Amino acid sequence: MYETRVLSGMRPTGSLHLGHYHGVLKNWARLQTEYPCLFFVADWHALTTDYDAPGDVQKNCWDMVVDWLAAGIDPNQAILFIQSQIAEHAELHLLLSMMAPLGWLERVPTYKDQQEKLSHKDLSTYGFLGYPLLQAADILIYRARFVPVGEDQVPHVEFTREVARRFNHLYGKEPGFEDKAKAAVKKMGTKKARLLNELRTRFMEQGEAEALSRAQALLEGQQNLSRGDRERLYGWLEGGGKKILVEPEALLTEASKMPGLDGQKMSKSYGNTISLREDPESVAKKIRTMPTDPARVKRSDPGTPEKCPVWSLHLVYSDEAKKRWAHDGCTTAGIGCLECKQPVIDAINAELAPMRARAQVYLDDPTLVRNIVADGCEKAKRLAGETMRDVREAMGLSYS
Repeated sequence: MYETRVLSGMRPTGSLHLGHYHGVLKNWARLQTEYPCLFFVADWHALTTDYDAPGDVQKNCWDMVVDWLAAGIDPNQAILFIQSQIAEHAELHLLLSMMAPLGWLERVPTYKDQQEKLSHKDLSTYGFLGYPLLQAADILIYRARFVPVGEDQVPHVEFTREVARRFNHLYGKEPGFEDKAKAAVKKMGTKKARLLNELRTRFMEQGEAEALSRAQALLEGQQNLSRGDRERLYGWLEGGGKKILVEPEALLTEASKMPGLDGQKMSKSYGNTISLREDPESVAKKIRTMPTDPARVKRSDPGTPEKCPVWSLHLVYSDEAKKRWAHDGCTTAGIGCLECKQPVIDAINAELAPMRARAQVYLDDPTLVRNIVADGCEKAKRLAGETMRDVREAMGLSYS
């Protein structure tokens, strides 16, 4: 199979906050050590809802990439790039739009949800209707195997799988497909060819998923097959046609448990955030002025931690001993609210300190960020180009 790639993107919203770090970036930093990863700035996606006021999209892109780097995303381990700089995304989106049924797009759960949430905007545009297909193109162009998403985004990955399946079904049955597949099997040698045929039969006749996995692993280890033969055999194993586009899988990520300064989910729209480059004094001021349990009017009044937004931050940042200290101190009025807040201030500043230091390097020399992204775009373009060559050939658009 193709290299087990992970792909994920973010809309450019400018500087990121701790909600982004705990919800996405910490996970990206872990994934980049386990898989070949591609992380992209989804600037075209930003225009699906803000087409009439693109505003600071470009500035937001650079600010966001600096925050990625500050949070530990390593350009030596992952490819960082900007969506609009890889024209192949748009080409694949266009070609997929020729065969994607309209009903599929209208049934995507977020289509009606977003229209209701953003009722003040005119979203009766093709761009908004078609953004799940653009999202599918973003994934399929890199033949990504895994897409890290929250539960609400799983339907988008399933939609992408359906698009890939339909494309492979329509364009994977090349003339003489079976003969070419059987000829490719013979290239593996008598022993491996016999095993591959046995495993395929077990999968086709008895539906043994393990047999299919073993057959795919056998193909992966086969060095003397061309890319075209591999694509044919992956499709042939499952009884389909040539596998031109890879069906991705959702890699479920936990929802961010990072609460905002008011106890709600941390979000710019609520004005309750702490940014990844927030200076220590600002962090301290924001935490000190946080609302607490309204029952604690005086220092001597006992409180209920579960009613206090500061307690939500202790749940994220404090160890068991510190949580016990805060809980007991609040319920017995043994500590005041400012005392209770200090360990949270210290913990957040300790978390942000290395991020501020990493960010400063790029703020001092912005050309470093430009070079990282330029290098990432070059690598991404190469991978996208390979896919598009196969797509054009499958659709009869290869004129060379």
